[in-house]
Amino acid sequence: MNAGGDSTVDDARRRVAELRELIERYNRRYYMLDDPEVPDAEYDQRMRELEELELRFPELAAADSPTRRVGGAPAAAFAAVRHRVPMLSLENAFSDQEVLDFDRRVRERFPRHSAVRYSAEPKLDGLAVSATYEDGAFVRAATRGDGETGEDITQNLRTIRSLPLRLRAADVPRVLEVRGEVFMPTAGFERFNREAAARGEKTFVNPRNAAAGSLRQLDPRVSARRPLEMFVYGVGYVENGNLPDSQGALLAALRRWGFNVSPEVRTVESIDGCLAYFRRIGEERRRLAYQIDGVVYKVDDLAMQRELGAVSRAPRWAIAHKFPAEEALTTVRGVEFQVGRTGALTPVARLAPVHVGGVTVSNATLHNFDELLRKDVRIGDTVVVRRAGDVIPEVVSVVPERRPAHAEPVALPAVCPVCGSPVVRDADQAAARCSGGRSCPAQRKEEIKHFASRRAMDIQGLGDKLIEQLVDAGLVRTPADVFALRFETLSELARMGEKSARNLLAAIETAKSTTFARFLNALGIRDVGEATAAALARHFGTLQNLRRAGEAELLEVVDVGPVVAANVAAYFRDPVNAAVVDQLLAAGVRWPPGRAEARGGKLSGRTFVLTGTLDGRTRDEAAAAIAALGGKVSGSVSKKTDYVVAGKDPGSKLDKAVGLGVAVLDERAFERLLAE
Repeated sequence: MNAGGDSTVDDARRRVAELRELIERYNRRYYMLDDPEVPDAEYDQRMRELEELELRFPELAAADSPTRRVGGAPAAAFAAVRHRVPMLSLENAFSDQEVLDFDRRVRERFPRHSAVRYSAEPKLDGLAVSATYEDGAFVRAATRGDGETGEDITQNLRTIRSLPLRLRAADVPRVLEVRGEVFMPTAGFERFNREAAARGEKTFVNPRNAAAGSLRQLDPRVSARRPLEMFVYGVGYVENGNLPDSQGALLAALRRWGFNVSPEVRTVESIDGCLAYFRRIGEERRRLAYQIDGVVYKVDDLAMQRELGAVSRAPRWAIAHKFPAEEALTTVRGVEFQVGRTGALTPVARLAPVHVGGVTVSNATLHNFDELLRKDVRIGDTVVVRRAGDVIPEVVSVVPERRPAHAEPVALPAVCPVCGSPVVRDADQAAARCSGGRSCPAQRKEEIKHFASRRAMDIQGLGDKLIEQLVDAGLVRTPADVFALRFETLSELARMGEKSARNLLAAIETAKSTTFARFLNALGIRDVGEATAAALARHFGTLQNLRRAGEAELLEVVDVGPVVAANVAAYFRDPVNAAVVDQLLAAGVRWPPGRAEARGGKLSGRTFVLTGTLDGRTRDEAAAAIAALGGKVSGSVSKKTDYVVAGKDPGSKLDKAVGLGVAVLDERAFERLLAE
């Protein structure tokens, strides 16, 4: 049937189905197998025929049609998507010994295994995403974001031709969320930059930035014009379906279901096999069609993965083995001291610009003054600069034979370079600090930047430049002042405007609804990051409990040592900090109901340990439920433990609980206890 002739709806429906099947087969052969079946002209002709039929018969249009890959209308903004299973990051290893240590930790959990089988694959230098299918149809996509919440990029991901819009295998789960990496192949990146330069448009520094920038276009038609690809490497949430029992078999199933999986994936029998794979991929790295920055090792047995679980935001069953960092020589033009949110002075080398690891570097960190002295970095020196992936460039060493006679030693400032307050330094600490506290504009700015950042209060639109403007104008001195900002004030700021002011105020209002852990992280207590904030939130359950805690009680929290305990206690004893916290609460900052009333709850005084996998909740959700009722969650079993909650595939904690006579709850008993 020719699209230009007369036809019935039934004829059109049959032809549309034929064309969609044909075009998807062409896409698979071209984009996934690198084996084109037909010339480009034939492909274009079939695509035009399908477009004409869908235009002539609108009732035949479908979300999974290949014609939808060209992108729809621009979006006003990216909506938030909460991951039903968190998207974890990977710990990095930069040496063979760190990889061997990882393997040792795995084998210690499974003493019966003298060697562990691993799945090994290249670590793509792209953007991590998730794609969800329901009844075989692609319905949603999101970026990793902070691991808990990402951005909705459904329309943009739909434009990637190697991503199937419909899965036709009979054994695909009813709901399947796959995880993968979007990247721009090297040849496509070079072609894109050449064409952009010829049009006088902006070019990208490297393929990773190009991929990330392409996916975050509000207009999906822009994404559709970018040469993006995607490799799938795992799954997240699954409903009504069975998965294989190993990583290797899972990847084979994903490939069979129509996903693009790296052809370089291998299953190896031991950690020695991992290291041999790393060396081979390193040698072949330059011939690959895409950029990689290392190799990922995953325990192949999925039951073992579940038993190993995760710590903070990284799984214990996987690690990224990074390639050696790229280095270059340049000269030091000067050294300046930056002031952080805790007052720490960080020496930063101002360099003659040099190209390292795909970017031009003109600044590099020297970490602290002791490090500067140890490396003996002087102004005028020739130095080795290193950059690994997204890590901040650093000065590795000085080339002494190139030191000029006029090289100038660097002295630690006696006063803060920003506010002029005395610089103090504890004898047992490497950091020198400005003593000005919040009276120092630099500390105020960095405190507010941290408070508003994505993994803290996540205030969209409150970027670094605007924060600096607000602090310089005296409009914001503490985090609480952010919630006192008014439309009249914001709209009068340079480069703000009425629409931007209203959007920012809406984002500030949205940020009032947060979690206890995020709130604690946002306060910027010295040495309290995301993981420690989460541990404190789980242990104490309420802000009131935490504010009352002394150092001895703080030391009961998993992973909290004397230094952190002293810092937390000192923060809440400080009357200025206490006033800021009270002002934040008065402004309406809240976390979900239930978590605020744990003191005196029915689980008050009881300590729980979680082991294994629960069907109804993640471990974090179970821990939050315990904390909401006044209980505490510990990472290890002892005689003081009241209950061990054992899910599927429990580990050695269950054995220890039985040996100590600690009460053990299965998931059903645990849920009954919560509901009583």
